[in-house]
Amino acid sequence: MSQALPYPSAPAQSESRSVLAIPAFRKLWKSMAFSSFGDWLGLLASTALAQELAGGNYRKANFAIAGVFIVRLLPAVLLGPLAGVIADRFDRRRLMIVCDVLRFGFYLSIPLVHSYIWLYTATVIVEAVTLFWSPAKEASVPNLVPKEKLESANQMTLLASYGSAPVAAFAFTFLALIAKTFTSAGNTRYTSAADLALYIDAISFLYTAWIVYQLQTIPRGSASKSAVNDNLGKSLIDGFKFVSQSKVISGLILGMLGAFFAAGAVFGLARTFAGDLNAGDSAYGILFASVFSGLALGAWLGPKIFGQFSRRRIFGLSLTASSLFLAILALSTNIVLAILMTVFVGAFAGLSLVTGQTLLGMEVEDDVRGRTFAFVQSLIRISLILVLAIAPIIAASIGRHEFTIDNIHLRYSGAEFTMFGAGFIGLVVGIISYKRMKDRPNVSFFSDIMAAFRGELGGITGHSHKGIFIAFEGGEGSGKSTQSQLLKKYLTSIGEEVVVTREPGGTVLGKQLRKILLDPKTGEISPRAEALLYAADRANHVHTIIQPALERGEIVITDRYLDSSIAYQGAGRVLQPNEVARISRWATESLTPNLTIIMDVPAEIGLSRLESVDRLEQEPLAFHERVRREFLNLANLDPERYFVVNATQDVEVIGAQIQERVSKLPHLKINREKTKK
Repeated sequence: MSQALPYPSAPAQSESRSVLAIPAFRKLWKSMAFSSFGDWLGLLASTALAQELAGGNYRKANFAIAGVFIVRLLPAVLLGPLAGVIADRFDRRRLMIVCDVLRFGFYLSIPLVHSYIWLYTATVIVEAVTLFWSPAKEASVPNLVPKEKLESANQMTLLASYGSAPVAAFAFTFLALIAKTFTSAGNTRYTSAADLALYIDAISFLYTAWIVYQLQTIPRGSASKSAVNDNLGKSLIDGFKFVSQSKVISGLILGMLGAFFAAGAVFGLARTFAGDLNAGDSAYGILFASVFSGLALGAWLGPKIFGQFSRRRIFGLSLTASSLFLAILALSTNIVLAILMTVFVGAFAGLSLVTGQTLLGMEVEDDVRGRTFAFVQSLIRISLILVLAIAPIIAASIGRHEFTIDNIHLRYSGAEFTMFGAGFIGLVVGIISYKRMKDRPNVSFFSDIMAAFRGELGGITGHSHKGIFIAFEGGEGSGKSTQSQLLKKYLTSIGEEVVVTREPGGTVLGKQLRKILLDPKTGEISPRAEALLYAADRANHVHTIIQPALERGEIVITDRYLDSSIAYQGAGRVLQPNEVARISRWATESLTPNLTIIMDVPAEIGLSRLESVDRLEQEPLAFHERVRREFLNLANLDPERYFVVNATQDVEVIGAQIQERVSKLPHLKINREKTKK
């Protein structure tokens, strides 16, 4: 259920080499890399030219740069859904060639005409043309690689799209240095950094057209007629209906909008900000490269560094950290410090976006994922247009100001004030998003940090799957087996495919281990050996029964899972519960239940219900009381994932309470049907 990420880490070398060894895909990948390079270079050149045409007027420059961003985004908002349909109905190869030739011609004309009106006109046309090129490219990739290599191909595609941004930025910086040479030689017509960048930008698209021309294996597509009706308004309405029902997803989208709001302020004001620091086009290029270098760094290293932490927590905290560094960036008066802060802004923003995209893929059901992502993309585009339109107006209205404090002279302009305000807004949104999405509410983040340093956190979030995983836990005689069967009966009645299993004993190996672990004839087993035997059973159980069923999209109900080891071998045997948990998380690759139901009953009552006792059941009452307390402690740490039931009630009452709680799981079929309606 995971979704492709916007700023992915590069695939393993063996995988990337394997997919690039396919000649057709390698050619298409080259065209994508050069096309993306041209897009980023064109953005830098257009904004630089807009400021150049302002003639040194601060307010005019802000408005001009904002105009470039707005006209680049407007076509995507208005024509995005339609462009995808048209791109599928025409010959994709010819369409891509025509689009690249058109982009070559229009980018070449911008420095030659050298006017505001044509800059905006040509930019709108180029962006509209790009809307047809992109879906044709995306639809062609699956036809050029085997299905098993599609994920690697998608990673390489995204790497080409976003990895070319820093390259374009450094190229623009180099062109700015060359332009100074022409200027000193007295040749200023058509030789500014923006002009040179636009010439190279145009040539890159001509080269891309030549590469695609050599591809004879790109087939034409056939768009669905119903896709014509997928407009912006429908995406917004359908997406809003689903998003409003989920506290997590609404908090997630709020955070992503906050991230793009802050990013829009940076992009919209970066050129004037560089000017305020008495730096020119070369510094602007370095700042631009720093943002995307930071994004790539955060997307690549962030998930590895923070892999043990809950994604929900990391999302809000990374957004908060990015906004904090943005506020510090706005206060910077030194270009070196500004570049360093920009890298940190990009790094935490990259981690936030990767985490947010991953969470959307995990939390959103497949049936509504397309509409939800369309809703998110539409909101992002609209928010970017708004902030790019508002930010320069605010900056221009504030103007330049000087402050003197104890003989210290500070000079700040509207760009710095506006960026600081955007950082403050992002900080507030990040905190709200963190609190709204916070799991394990009774555990502080600093406690998680200390546990991670000790190696005890062990990947709380786990990995995603198509099915639903429910675990029944509790002491002896609590009625887990009875309620497992009742829940299966209920879920089957609403059309779900259900697998009921148990630990130990859910597999052939598990049955033999169960006999060893529970037969009184086994005698004494050392607590650590016992914990390892249960972990071995669990590893095989997940590999052979649980994970395959979840991948098929079924519901798995297990009578005992990881928490039983934490309670019995950890608290009961007086081992360290965190150590026992770490062993089981490693054994199960951190596969975590969507819901854990704790059947709570006083140990004395539970034991009195037993007709016969096994090796664990014959332990003294104090042992079973420690087990019960540990189950309740676990539930208290994460009340969102645990559901505690008073197991002293009637069987029917308990069953009704469990069914009511399970029916709220977002991926349940009954909830998917409600969403469709």
